[in-house]
Amino acid sequence: MYVVPSAKVSKQGNLRWIWQYGKQDKGKVILAVILFAVDKVMTLVPPFISGLIVDQCITYGLTDRLIPLLVIQIATNIGHMGLRYSYEIILQLFGQNTIYRLVSDEFEKLHELDFHYFNHVKNGDVMNRMTSDTDAIRFFISWVAMQILDCVVMFVSALVVMFVMEWRLALALMILSPFMLVVARTMAKKAHGIFYQIRQSLSRLNSCVEENIEANRVVKAFAREPYEIKKFEKHNQDYFQRNMVLAHNNARYLPWLDGMSYLLDVITLILGGLLVIQGHMTLGVLVSFQSYEWMIDGPVRMVGWLLNDLEHFQASCIKIRGLLSAKSRIVEPDQRTAVSQIAAVKPVPKEVVREVEKSTASSTPSAKFLKSLPPIKGDIVFDHVSFAYPDDPNTLVLNDVSFHARPGEKLGIFGETGSGKSTLVSLIARFYDPTKGHVYIDGVDVRNWPLETLRSQVVLAFQDTFLFSDTIGENIAFGNHRVSNPEDYEETGLADSQHSESGDADSDDLNYQHRVQTAQKNRADSGFIRQMAKIADADDFIGRMPDGYDTVIGERGVGLSGGQKQRISLARALADNPSVLIMDDTTSAVDMETEAAIQKNLRRLSGTRTIVTIAYRISSVRDSDEILVLEHGKVVERGTHDQLVALNGRYADIYRKQLGLSMGADMGR
Repeated sequence: MYVVPSAKVSKQGNLRWIWQYGKQDKGKVILAVILFAVDKVMTLVPPFISGLIVDQCITYGLTDRLIPLLVIQIATNIGHMGLRYSYEIILQLFGQNTIYRLVSDEFEKLHELDFHYFNHVKNGDVMNRMTSDTDAIRFFISWVAMQILDCVVMFVSALVVMFVMEWRLALALMILSPFMLVVARTMAKKAHGIFYQIRQSLSRLNSCVEENIEANRVVKAFAREPYEIKKFEKHNQDYFQRNMVLAHNNARYLPWLDGMSYLLDVITLILGGLLVIQGHMTLGVLVSFQSYEWMIDGPVRMVGWLLNDLEHFQASCIKIRGLLSAKSRIVEPDQRTAVSQIAAVKPVPKEVVREVEKSTASSTPSAKFLKSLPPIKGDIVFDHVSFAYPDDPNTLVLNDVSFHARPGEKLGIFGETGSGKSTLVSLIARFYDPTKGHVYIDGVDVRNWPLETLRSQVVLAFQDTFLFSDTIGENIAFGNHRVSNPEDYEETGLADSQHSESGDADSDDLNYQHRVQTAQKNRADSGFIRQMAKIADADDFIGRMPDGYDTVIGERGVGLSGGQKQRISLARALADNPSVLIMDDTTSAVDMETEAAIQKNLRRLSGTRTIVTIAYRISSVRDSDEILVLEHGKVVERGTHDQLVALNGRYADIYRKQLGLSMGADMGR
């Protein structure tokens, strides 16, 4: 990240905080300020020249001085335009660079956060922070901040010049300044809370729109368009009302600021005219005064709008800083602890161990450290594991679960909806940490495995499939894209689906070399993607599509059936070539014939990786080496299919019911 969240950063004001993202362009800012300063000096010249033209050329008839004075007037105006263009372009570049870094940090932060965070935040709120809130900050640092400085500099500079020219008239104009300050400050104070409420209301509005876009088929299926329109109108009305509150706040104070700016004109004309009549100042000085008064009048008129933009910036900063300061409950292990725990049970090069022990503790494992780790074999142990979600710590979703799945075995997790099946496998990939007990992968607590290493070799094919708006081939190869050149394969340990057949599965070194070789081969071989699709029984229907594997599918897989999306999702998981493949009810949307074909293909992988299958269909788990039957988070039965049927318990009861349905279906054909 460009700016690492810390206690020091969290205590900084919003301006100092955003400067952390922009200080890399400090040279650009200094250049812009220098150009700005020269420009402001040149801006003070034309009013003075105007006064000289009136006094010398018109009043005293010194016409020979008119041309030189006009040349100076024109030159300063041209210089002003060139300088203003230059520093505004520089500031726009500064603002875009700053926002580029900020958005990069926001996106990286989103990928650092765990499931718990996304369970409690709406997509529309996140999108609002990434777009409109970020743009409000860009607008402030690129334009508003310089306008505020411009107003302050012009107000003070013009006032100093006016005091030098005629202190009595300048002092009269200063009488209104305290009143302007009080009005502006009151307006800003009231606008602060209003802007934050507007941002919150906009987030809710965006969330409503996004939900309806994603759920448009459900809405139409239940004919709930009127209800959703009414719900949207409620959010839209709330957003309208909060903006009207802001409008009323502006209407209450801006007329006072405008009125006082008009009074400056009145004071200048009346008092300045009297001073000219009495001979205390020339007509040319009054003309210059009138121009300088515009330099005071402009900032007074702008102050209300600039304060609104400032409060808009403050509200957006609060929301974005809230995202960047969010804490993930799942954190990377300390590098020293990780290497000591892994090296105790698996071969890690001694020089790497010594280097890590000498280095300072780091929460982010280095690339060299990750590269040195041997591949995961797939030995899974649950040791008296209990789990409760943080929102409801008193309700155990898993209760004292223990089992051991050896490398290459197939484990079946069977149970009804809500029994804790998906939660159990989420602990294997460490999407959550157990409340009690331990989960071990290859003898190492999952909390001591680097997340990249763990999740690159423990892959889930979720029941709720998500497909990207891309080609089918790219969707299947998504996990395989973790690396981008042959050298990187040494870090991932990819291998083809039949690598263990040609070597000793117990030899890490041989297994590792085989993975590297097959990965280099498969990465460049489009046939590998098709091979994975064949295992998932997806090759046939993909081949019938207009462009085959190059067919672009809609967002979230729109246009594909549920079964087709599940098969592509399974092929994607297989393409990642994991040591542990977890299928979370992956074939729930396919027919029994297709499921049987998939199960037949998966048997070819027997012994090459540990396969964990979650299902409510017994046909999906019956050939497992061990089946766990879950009820209310507890393992109530365990054994092979034949053992559980002979046990005549819960599993056997469901088996007989499903067997009867299957036979009935066959007879009805």
